[in-house]
Order: sequence, then structure tokens, then C-alpha cells
Amino acid sequence: MNQVTISEEDRRLLGLWAADCAERVLPLFEARAPDDTRPREAIEVLRVFTHTGKRTAQLRAASWAGHKAAGEVDDPAAAAAARAACYAAAAPYIHTLATPHQAKHIHGPAIYAALARELSAGRDTAVGDEELQWAIGHASPEVRGLLRLMPACEPGRSRLAVLRHHLDSALRD
Repeated sequence: MNQVTISEEDRRLLGLWAADCAERVLPLFEARAPDDTRPREAIEVLRVFTHTGKRTAQLRAASWAGHKAAGEVDDPAAAAAARAACYAAAAPYIHTLATPHQAKHIHGPAIYAALARELSAGRDTAVGDEELQWAIGHASPEVRGLLRLMPACEPGRSRLAVLRHHLDSALRD
């Protein structure tokens, strides 16, 4: 495995993009679980990180709470939206080992946001593709550069794998 350099500024910029991706689909979760604030809190704590640059136990806990919320909601689109928030809040904890697993952490907020939109539209893949295009268009050069440090994503068969591969390829261009 290759060791890569990831600056705090890289983490901050990744966090901004991740928060923006996940925040777009939070209403899908909140419509199904209006009393569950965990995914929104994950994004809010992430936004604090993007301003202060300090990774805290609260940020890690918020990410895990978003993950738990995804497992407790009874709607696939809402669960995917909560996973987008979970991955977003975990973005600042990306490791310096260039592994496919770390690349998945970069992809997570955008691909789960796209999946959430798609599922909420009756599995309309065009809606998911449109959401992914938004994420690609809003990725900063720094986010793209960070992804290029990681191994390229291999194509897969599941819809999530297809979204991941498309995002990975587009962000490397």
C-alpha cells in the first residue's frame, strides 16, 4: 500500500463537498423520520469542522449516529440519504493509505445522495445520474486531486457500484 499525503486543507475541502452532496438529500430522510435529527446533526458537525479544521470525537460520533439512523428508517431512499450524511461526516477521517476502501470514503456522500434521489423517484436511474452530475460539477480541483491519490475504482454490477465507478472516472478526468 502506498502512503499518501493528505493535508488538513484537503480534509476541509473534502468535508465541504461531502456536506454539500449529503445536504441535498436530507429532506428525503426527514420526510420519513421527522423526529430523527441525527443525519442533519452529522452535517452540522461536519460544517463546524470545515470552519475550524478540528476533528473531534463529536464529529466521529455524529457519523456513527447517522449510520445508525440509516439502519433504523424503514424507507430505502431515506436510508441512503442518512448514509450520505454518515459518509460525509466521516470524510475528515480519511486515512493516508492509498486503498480502494479510502476511495470509497471519498465517493460515499455523492453516490449515496444519487442513490437516495433515484430510489425516491421509483428507481429512475436518470434521476440518480443527474444527482451524480451535480456532485461531479461541484467537486473542487482539490477533491479531484485527493481522489487521484487513491486507486481507481473497478466497475461492478450493483447500481451502487455503477454509480461509484462513474463518479470515480469522472472525477479523475
